[in-house]
Amino acid sequence: MSICYYSIDEKKVSENIDDVFPNFGKDEVIAVMSPHDDDAVIGAGYAMLAAKKAGAEVYVVIFCRGDAGYSTVKEKETIEKVREKETLDCYERMGISADHILRMNFKDFSAFGNIGWEKADGKAGDMPKILRFLREKKVTRVMVPNHHREHIDHTAAHIMGSFNAPQAGDSALVDYGTPHAVRSVLEYSVWADLAPDDALVNGRPANLRANRIIEVSGDIEAEISNAVSAYVSQAEIIKGLIEARRERRTERGTYIEVYLTLDCRPKIDFTPYKEFIEGMKKSRADSSSAVAP
Repeated sequence: MSICYYSIDEKKVSENIDDVFPNFGKDEVIAVMSPHDDDAVIGAGYAMLAAKKAGAEVYVVIFCRGDAGYSTVKEKETIEKVREKETLDCYERMGISADHILRMNFKDFSAFGNIGWEKADGKAGDMPKILRFLREKKVTRVMVPNHHREHIDHTAAHIMGSFNAPQAGDSALVDYGTPHAVRSVLEYSVWADLAPDDALVNGRPANLRANRIIEVSGDIEAEISNAVSAYVSQAEIIKGLIEARRERRTERGTYIEVYLTLDCRPKIDFTPYKEFIEGMKKSRADSSSAVAP
């Protein structure tokens, strides 16, 4: 098993998982926010196996029930139960047991209506359950799905994960568990390109939208492909995604997965604004001096 980690902005490559999960420790607990049951393994499989190899516990939080995942009408009434069994099989193949899978049970294409502490009907939204989970399991890292033009449930899961992650460390709602800080958040893509914002801000080419890469040997890709193949019921629906995995292969026969580091609470830096003001004042003062009699 071979794994390399790349930091694009730093133009750095190493075999140290710190380059994806900074200051990786001995008590790491990774929570992968998966809009649907198969999204985590398809989009973040390499990171999950890498984290496990480095000694971390890995949990999968599945937001939607999979009730829309039928390819024939006759499957409609049984698809959820079928997918539940396939999910256990899939993640067990990766060494992730059933007690490390949390289900939110939202209807497909409806996750957005569950964002927040309380839904419009007065029932609990996603936040109470996820907040308690993050604190009780002492989650140190969170992985969220791409929010950019991929799927409405993926965008909702991104919002839930990225806003609940920093909340877990806040000294509020302490009856929902002892506050425990999440150290870092990483965004993964299942199939769509990431948003260009980070690349543009940091001066990367617009086609390098991720800023982290994990490169793995063929045996790891084979392990992930084997896990994905547990979703027999989804064969037609994810056929294109499976075929697209060939695009991950490099000329050297290795495979890559890309990620974007995510600062969920970026603090505003007033320095450039103050410098702008001082520059404007100096410019005006210089102009006044130049026209004085």
